[in-house]
Amino acid sequence: MSETSEQTGVSRARVVLSQVLACLALDILLVGLGLSISFVTMVLPDVLDAKEGISLTKKQASWFGSMAFLCQPLGSLLSGPLLDYVGRKKALFIVNIPHVVAWLLMYYAWNVPSLFIGNALLGIGTGIMEAPSVTYVGEICDPALRGILTTLTNCFTSTGMFLAYLLGTVLPWRQAALVSLAIPLTTMVLVLFVPETPIWLLSKGRSKEALHSLCRLRGWAKPEDVKAEFDELEQYNDIIQQCAICVKQGKTHMHPCEHTHTYINANMFRRMALNIKNVLLVKETMRPFTLVMSYFLFHTMSGLIPVRPNMVNVCKALGMKYDPKAIVVIVGVVFIIMNLVSALIVKLVGKRKLVLGSLLGTAFCSLAISLYARLNLSPEVFSYDALTFPVKSEFLPVALFILLVCFNSLGIPWILLSEVFPFRSRGIATGLAAAFTYVIFFIASKTNYNLEAHFHLSGTFALYATFGIVGTCYLYFFLPETEKKSLVEIESFYKGKRKIFADDFFINAFRKNRSRSNETNKPMLVT
Repeated sequence: MSETSEQTGVSRARVVLSQVLACLALDILLVGLGLSISFVTMVLPDVLDAKEGISLTKKQASWFGSMAFLCQPLGSLLSGPLLDYVGRKKALFIVNIPHVVAWLLMYYAWNVPSLFIGNALLGIGTGIMEAPSVTYVGEICDPALRGILTTLTNCFTSTGMFLAYLLGTVLPWRQAALVSLAIPLTTMVLVLFVPETPIWLLSKGRSKEALHSLCRLRGWAKPEDVKAEFDELEQYNDIIQQCAICVKQGKTHMHPCEHTHTYINANMFRRMALNIKNVLLVKETMRPFTLVMSYFLFHTMSGLIPVRPNMVNVCKALGMKYDPKAIVVIVGVVFIIMNLVSALIVKLVGKRKLVLGSLLGTAFCSLAISLYARLNLSPEVFSYDALTFPVKSEFLPVALFILLVCFNSLGIPWILLSEVFPFRSRGIATGLAAAFTYVIFFIASKTNYNLEAHFHLSGTFALYATFGIVGTCYLYFFLPETEKKSLVEIESFYKGKRKIFADDFFINAFRKNRSRSNETNKPMLVT
């Protein structure tokens, strides 16, 4: 869509304010998401081989640290159908329910199984939150604001992580869980006041409500002020209402067509199979799906996320100079600051350069930590065994770890997830991508114990650095720039024929040389 302020008589300040307020409930939701994914970091040191109360062995601690990631795919798979069926607004309300139950269970946990169940519910709740949160902000923002507002969502997730680390230092973990209960309850109240997304309302045939929602999201404008943008949305809705089978076959017929009767009379499983074949398994969905999943893999395995559940003990194992819990709180602050930085610079440098710089910087920091561990730590040091921690305290590992956090938090994988999928498959593709992402998170966190046991901290971080460097090379060629592009433009881009999507000086020069070479090698016609 074009710049909203250019096509309406409403001031730009009102346009920005309306969309910021619409994102408020989502932002509080993301604070809760950050709390849930980081809470285990503060619980684990207190329950690992605890002398009283609930106590976990080393292997139980390894499972506890990754349990939420294992359960998150279940929530993610549920979120797609929920998103499409009840709408974005109602989904934002419903997804808080698992977290309400989880925080209460964590507070009242009486043994190891109850603690695991509470953590599992936090994982399910987190997984079910992802698709509604990234989809909502992507669909309500105009292109000029979408980059900033979607990037700012990272700040609220980081704020939740910071709150988890801070609560862990000032309160026992049970009381911290009770305080965290306020976040989902607040979100459920705020969701009642946000508008539904216009494109979802149009897809359900509710044009008047869609127009009213768009007016509210564009600075409480009058219908005539948003006519051009609304006409674009209606045209796009007409396209997505076409039969998926006809579209795949290159036809442009509107409903009803010869496939309509077959689809309506199909049972649930047959209908699901048709959707997978004709909506999910098409290039405009699978191309961005493959790209986003590759980015998540490289971003996850580049160093920080695998060690995050055991971060306090990793700080101790590296022999850091200050109290590890204080360092973790500083990490939370750094997350917020760097997310704000990425939101401020995304319009200036674009998403592509931000992603590449973040991943390469993270890789080099992991490599530096690997070299430090190789040169300064004995082979017996193991972050899951407190008896092996070094007694010396150094400032260098603190600086390296903070730099690792800085570069890692500049990454924006969830932001790309909010904009690359076409509307027809957005719900199911986003949910499926989130599910696979949490499988990657689980594998990364669970294997951290085994990697460190076999290859020491130095070998583990060397492997993470390798992932980061390989990922940077891959994304350099295949990651396109989506900043300031409308959702319709991004969708049409992935329908194109190009296999290398990136667009910069070196790649374009390579394309030109290759095309000239092909022209030179063409056989000449003899007349």
